[in-house]
Amino acid sequence: MKLTAFTEADKELLISWVPSAEFNHLWSGDRFVFPLDNEQLSKHLLCEQVKPLILQHGEKKLGYIEFYRESESTYRLCRVLIGEPSIRGQGCGKMMVELAEEYARTTLNAKHLKLTVFEHNLTARRCYESLGFIEIERKNGFKAMNGDLWTALYMKKSLN
Repeated sequence: MKLTAFTEADKELLISWVPSAEFNHLWSGDRFVFPLDNEQLSKHLLCEQVKPLILQHGEKKLGYIEFYRESESTYRLCRVLIGEPSIRGQGCGKMMVELAEEYARTTLNAKHLKLTVFEHNLTARRCYESLGFIEIERKNGFKAMNGDLWTALYMKKSLN
């Protein structure tokens, strides 16, 4: 598996991986309005701090991850998604984050990675914790679906 550059041709695939409003919110917070579309993605990807990548195995595209540059040495992992439902829960997300860490260290010269995950997203949370991310802050009251309030966990990892 490897991370490759996200291309214009990948937009429709990414859009197809976001099947519902709740999934969209869990994946992107309030960044995108469901249904995700080409216009929203294009506008988002114009931001110079955003570096989108695709997880690829052979010719098959399996996931999406992006970096957001906070400073010269700190990047935020955002919108982490294994798109193919049949392979979720099989370690591909963990592999993608490990590849992203290596990319951050070697290509971006990052010293620190940060991310945000909703507290109830236990699968993602456990994945990040198993990779050494630690909680540095929590914020309650993020508006979610059906008026529910979600808690966001802010996590960080130093890269050696």
